[in-house]
Formats: sequence, C-alpha cells, structure tokens
Amino acid sequence: MCMVIFAPLFAIFAFATCGGYSGALRLSVDCANKTDSDFSIDIDFAYPFRLHQVTFEVPTCEGKRREKLALIGDFSSSAEFFVTIAVFAFLYSLAATVVYIFFQNKYRENNRGPLVDFIVTVVFSFLWLVGSSAWAKGLSDVKVATDPKEVLLLVSACKQQSNKCAAVHSPVMSSLNTSVVFGFLNFVLWAGNIWFVFKETGWHSSGQRHLSESMEKQSSSYSHGGYNRDSYGPSDSSVIITTGAPHQDPLLTTFLKDLKQETRFGE
Repeated sequence: MCMVIFAPLFAIFAFATCGGYSGALRLSVDCANKTDSDFSIDIDFAYPFRLHQVTFEVPTCEGKRREKLALIGDFSSSAEFFVTIAVFAFLYSLAATVVYIFFQNKYRENNRGPLVDFIVTVVFSFLWLVGSSAWAKGLSDVKVATDPKEVLLLVSACKQQSNKCAAVHSPVMSSLNTSVVFGFLNFVLWAGNIWFVFKETGWHSSGQRHLSESMEKQSSSYSHGGYNRDSYGPSDSSVIITTGAPHQDPLLTTFLKDLKQETRFGE
C-alpha cells in the first residue's frame, strides 16, 4: 500500500523539481571609465543544463565594445537520465496501481504478474540508484559552473586591477537539492519493495514448500529412523522370552538316568 501511494508522488517530485528548474545569476563590472560599466549582467540557465549554450555579453572596459561569453559545461546527460527514470517510474507505478486494484485476478494468473513486477522493481531500484548518484555529481558540477565567482574568471575586464567585478546574487539551487533527495528516497522506496513483491512470486512459495518438505522428512527420520529400538536389535522382552527356558542335551539326560539306576542296584 505504501508503494501504491508514495511511488507516484515521489516520482512526480523528483522530475518536477529537476525538469522544471530555471535559475539566474547576476554580475556587475565596474570599469575605471564609469561610462563603460555594467552593474546588471543577468545570466539565465535552465534544465537540461547545456551551459555551454548559455551566452551573455559583458563590457571590456575599452570603450563601448563588449565581448560575448558562454558558461562552461554540458550536464544534460545526467539530468535527462534522471528525469527519464522519474517519468517512467511514475507511469509504471500508476499502471501497477490500476492492476493491483482492478485486475487482481489477472495479476496473479499463472504467476506472471508477480514475476514481471519483481523484475521491474529490481530494475527500477538499480536505475534510481545510478540515476540519483549521477545527477548528484552533475548537480555539484552545475553549482561550480554557475558560481558567480567562477564566471567572473571568464571576463577579461575583471583581470585588470583597475576594474572592479562583483557577484550581485547567486542562483538558488534548493529545488535541485530537493530533486536529489527525492531521487534517493525513490531508490529506498523501490528497493524496500523488492521483498514484498518477491513474496508474491512463485519463487518464494516454492522455496517455502521445499523448506517445509525437508523439515518434515527430517522429523520423520528422527521418529522412525535412528531412534527406533527395533532398528538396533531385538527388544528386552524378546531376550527374556528366548532365554527363559534353558535348552537340555539328550545325551546328558540319558547319562543321568543310568546313574540313578546304578545307585538303586548298589543299595
């Protein structure tokens, strides 16, 4: 039930906080010649973070001439991979919810539904781990590439001591940080659901059946095997019966009779 409720929500939060992001930073370049200065240089960027395509113009502090620069880096692969996983996880979790509620009999028929669900859950758990880790690294690189202090290093006018360059404000990355958190929460959610899905499969039931049969065989061997006294030899009662009547030799009996007769004649 937790999977049905939280999986779609966590997936929505993951791709919404990442795929819907747009940020901006602002720089200021104060030239020695005040007429060439620009105190409001806005640089906007957004998902999928192809920063090398984000261009902006800054003054050169050499008259009215301006130079065109671009941010450094392309982090679209990790961001798009993360969002793609979130979208497909959202779609699958919705489809699985519909099947659980309305098509329970079809889901359990021939054990195919639980097996498919188990395999898909394992795959998505792995993808969430890989995607979240890759996006966490990508986000760290995005923060460095959009740091105003790093961007100012690209401005040639800022390399001259007579000019003063400063960062007016930095981009807000809270929603991107949230996307990484929800990415790892999705991993925990899907990985934790593996056991519950596995219990629905035939693999789990067959394993339990085999375990119960082996335990029954073991208990049967204890009750009918090595602890049965008949398997080791005759019981005490049989020994008593066989030893109760002594066996007499016929020759000895004849000898005793003759001895008695001789004794009578001697008397």
